[in-house]
Amino acid sequence: MYLSDVEKKDSPAKVLHAEPLYIDLIRDLGARKGEKEWNIGLGLTDKERFDEYLALVEYEWAPVDRLGLEIELPFSFHYPINGNENAPGNRLNSIKLAGQYSFFVSEKYKTSMAFGYIHEFEMNQFSEIRQNRVFSGNAYNPFFIAAKRWATNYHTLIYAGPFIRNHFGQSGVDISWQVNSNFHYMISGTRNFIGVEFNKALENGKFEMVIRPQMRLGIAENLLIGIVTGVPVSRENERFSSFLRLIYEPGH
Repeated sequence: MYLSDVEKKDSPAKVLHAEPLYIDLIRDLGARKGEKEWNIGLGLTDKERFDEYLALVEYEWAPVDRLGLEIELPFSFHYPINGNENAPGNRLNSIKLAGQYSFFVSEKYKTSMAFGYIHEFEMNQFSEIRQNRVFSGNAYNPFFIAAKRWATNYHTLIYAGPFIRNHFGQSGVDISWQVNSNFHYMISGTRNFIGVEFNKALENGKFEMVIRPQMRLGIAENLLIGIVTGVPVSRENERFSSFLRLIYEPGH
């Protein structure tokens, strides 16, 4: 019944997919005009020499069918461990603007595809902003998404694309290739799920991956909470991490 409510025939075609919680989508695949969502995220990562606390505020909406837009403000705060004084400074990481368009939505095959683009105006740490050095560079991230629901409960999704960074005052760019694959099981009749993200990156011939088991729970009709744990497989100077995402859908 819940699947039928989401995929009702009197609106543009839409397939219900489980959305990853750490690398989340700009908007639901097959977004319908008028949809909107607020996200608040909090995270903690053990970086071996210091602890990194993350916070983000994000708003996403669909101005027309199948098009999602997003603005996000991600913050990071760093605290040294065992007297280490080389921790990075605190900062607003960037002003992040993004768009995503679902170009293929098939209720018959329970499959959706989309392409999108994220642009980040990267910022210096707070101490340098006071010296009139606000922005440090730009980041460009075009991406492709393909998702499929198997039967009624099992969901798979791939999110991939290059991440390109251009630092002011430096020649050339840094390029890494990111491929994020996901598997989720959604409990029948609800939006609750359990699953796992595999966040993979390749840069300068070096491969890194973090496995992120996760779960999402509905605590009200228009309020969800997501809980994520990060287990690094091949990432240097990073240990376990945790992340919490609060999702509010006004007018749901």
